[in-house]
Amino acid sequence: MKVFDPKIVYTLKHYTKEQFYSDLMAGIIVGIVALPLAIAFGIASGVSPEKGIFTAIIAGFIISLLGGSRVQIGGPTGAFIVIVYGIIEQYGVTGLAIATIIAGLMLVAMGVLKLGTIIKFIPFPVVVGFTSGIALTIFATQIKDLFGLQIEKVPADFLNKWVVYAQNISSVNWWTLLIGLLSIVIISVTPRFSKKIPGSLLAIILMTVLVYFLKNSFGIQGIETIGDRFTINASIPQANTYNIDFDTVRTLLPVAFTIAMLGAIESLLSATVSDGVIGSKHNSNTELIAQGVANIITPIFGGIPATGAIARTMTNINNGGRTPVAGIIHAIVLGLILFFLGGLTKHIPMACLAGVLMVVAYNMSEWRTFKSLMRNTKSDVTVLLATFLLTVIFDLTIAIEVGLLLAVLLFLRRISEVSTVSVIQDVVDKTDYVEEGIESEKLKIPKGVSIYEIEGPFFFGVANKFEETMKQVGGSSKVRIIRMRKVPFIDSTGAHNLENLIKMSHKDKTRIVLSGVNDNVREVLQKVEIDKLIGSENICNNIIEALEKSKQLLKE
Repeated sequence: MKVFDPKIVYTLKHYTKEQFYSDLMAGIIVGIVALPLAIAFGIASGVSPEKGIFTAIIAGFIISLLGGSRVQIGGPTGAFIVIVYGIIEQYGVTGLAIATIIAGLMLVAMGVLKLGTIIKFIPFPVVVGFTSGIALTIFATQIKDLFGLQIEKVPADFLNKWVVYAQNISSVNWWTLLIGLLSIVIISVTPRFSKKIPGSLLAIILMTVLVYFLKNSFGIQGIETIGDRFTINASIPQANTYNIDFDTVRTLLPVAFTIAMLGAIESLLSATVSDGVIGSKHNSNTELIAQGVANIITPIFGGIPATGAIARTMTNINNGGRTPVAGIIHAIVLGLILFFLGGLTKHIPMACLAGVLMVVAYNMSEWRTFKSLMRNTKSDVTVLLATFLLTVIFDLTIAIEVGLLLAVLLFLRRISEVSTVSVIQDVVDKTDYVEEGIESEKLKIPKGVSIYEIEGPFFFGVANKFEETMKQVGGSSKVRIIRMRKVPFIDSTGAHNLENLIKMSHKDKTRIVLSGVNDNVREVLQKVEIDKLIGSENICNNIIEALEKSKQLLKE
């Protein structure tokens, strides 16, 4: 599989007029669907609404043009809201732009180094933990706008938010709350009547018209709109330059890593889900490179981090989109809407956008999956809860780092528990110990020979176990056979441990014979020159050869 292999190259080779029509319709619909989401994600992330749209246009175009998926739709997503808001609070918009560019470079590097397939193996509890945590955090950020609370500045951390909300609950604006709740109802019930019309778009149109009449015909004030908070710039964005030095990179590297990891996970998850629907196969490394390029270029024009969006990708598929052309059309449609109708977005009520994001948060929460994972093993539950709570109480950077570390440690513990070291005495029984193809019921172990069998990966988690077993058994054996037929691989720590054993055994005038060594393990042993230390003739293919060799060594 090529590292960089954009799907658009292949899809255009056999492109037809019928497919273009399907892609055109899908692109127009997805572009319309993406508009309210791009505005909502932009505002919730702490930037102006048009920057959310710029992100959807620029990143959406690049991801479709260069990506490794036939149907992936890129743009701003709910998953980035929390981290983008936090970065802006701490480092400002310039800091966000530089962090996004660094993250883009990381994504390109991941793709070039062919890490796409590895990222897809991130433990499921980690993904669900931080996704559910993000959903709850997004929900919390929208309470002010949903209820129309009169709060000058909402605290950034989760717990203090709720304290401030409780203190200001008396300032609720009932008209604002009504608009927000009606928006949620419209979004929720629309799919029952129409699969084509997106509920979020319908809610925004109806609530914008309603609020306009309430203000101008009935004199009802206090319902805040986008125009009350932002001045929307619908002109072509100007390119910015940033001074990136070593100190800046060092400061922003942790948050950039979080953006890169989150972007990689979400985009590859979206591509994998879409593969199952359309029966295709995406190129994960190409997709990472496309995501990286998009996140390098987008912030130069004022955009925010972007990734593959599952909801918009599924909308694309459901409306007939089957090639990257649909994604390119979606970006063009968004651009036309912004430049010709962008002025109308100032009338959209903030409570309606809060309702849109509440529904997004609910869909992201995966509470049913979260509930089912709580019935899994203790290690899975530990990883799930730790990632979830760290995401909610602290931030996503800490949550991803600790969640992945916990998952790795627990995985290594499981592997070390599966790997065993046993001592075989007197007789080797065919059923339990003899390799296939050896015709013998029992093999007598000569006096002065001891056999140690390692089952499972011989890595640093098992090396100490092996060493302890050797110390406990001790004995006066002249020859020790280390049986490794069930060792699929050995790492540097295991090899070092084995090397120390051989050296100590030489001091005790005890000979070591290795049995059942596969090609992968033999290659590692040769690299660290254990074959020279032990003598290549003492590395045997099976237990019969090893026992014969041990008899020769006893005579010597």
